[in-house]
Amino acid sequence: MTARNPKRAVKAAVLVTHALCNPSSTGMRIFKTVFALFLSLSLAGVATAQDSAGSPPAAPSPTATPPKPSQAELEAKFKALLTNATLTGRWSSTKDGVLGPEREDQYKVVSTTKGEGDTWVVSARMEYRGRAFVLPIPVQVKWAGDTAVLVVDNMGMPGGGTTYSARVLFHGQSYVGTWSGGEQGGLIYGLIKNEPASAVAQP
Repeated sequence: MTARNPKRAVKAAVLVTHALCNPSSTGMRIFKTVFALFLSLSLAGVATAQDSAGSPPAAPSPTATPPKPSQAELEAKFKALLTNATLTGRWSSTKDGVLGPEREDQYKVVSTTKGEGDTWVVSARMEYRGRAFVLPIPVQVKWAGDTAVLVVDNMGMPGGGTTYSARVLFHGQSYVGTWSGGEQGGLIYGLIKNEPASAVAQP
């Protein structure tokens, strides 16, 4: 705030005192004049203080929401996730409401191909009696927002016998799910690592 003239302030104070002690018409006119002077000086000081303080800061603009990926982009990302992929994690069995001990597990996926609608084919590398082969597994893929959920219902395995069902959720480079077959089932979870195509050995 700009400093006021001290001589002017003293002179104004003397005039106010004189007006109050001599309540004549002349004294009242003097008092009104001095009062107006004080009022103008006060308003000028407030205006100067506001100017020096500047305008109030503008409210921050809301953070822009990134655009949602299209369905085609989500499917392309899922296909890349399960191509030349190694799923390494743990699983535990469940039977009669009892959770068994955890065990390490690993799955290798060579490729994933989209069919009609929700139908996909996951080609997984398997080993049986010392022989390695690629097994195409028909599945369905449902979407919870941008998160893929792999669905298997009553799928038979080579050789017949027990059928299996599963629900596996994929998010980022991780997976978690549940499976059941016959009188037992289990839980699985782990991480996904993609290998360059040249590093994947053929059966």
